[in-house]
Amino acid sequence: MQTERVTYLTNAEQKAALEAFAKARGESVGSVLREAAARYMAEPEPEPTADEEAALEMLATELEAAIPRWNARFDSMEASINKARQAIDEALAAVEATK
Repeated sequence: MQTERVTYLTNAEQKAALEAFAKARGESVGSVLREAAARYMAEPEPEPTADEEAALEMLATELEAAIPRWNARFDSMEASINKARQAIDEALAAVEATK
């Protein structure tokens, strides 16, 4: 089996705990991490609970109601920005006209 290096960053306490765990099992840190990764990836994704599904449905409903309001606010902001840009352009043109 060809291996490749993976860098794993952690804090000093976690590193010490991992090293102690590996040593207690008579394994290398790499072996422990490979086993942990294999076990983690082999676990199926848990199905959402009824409470999680209900919460997602509630959030989706709230978002659907909020999006038109957000779009209206963005349209209002865009109009304000365009009005300000027009005023700036007019002021700059007036300055240029006095030169």
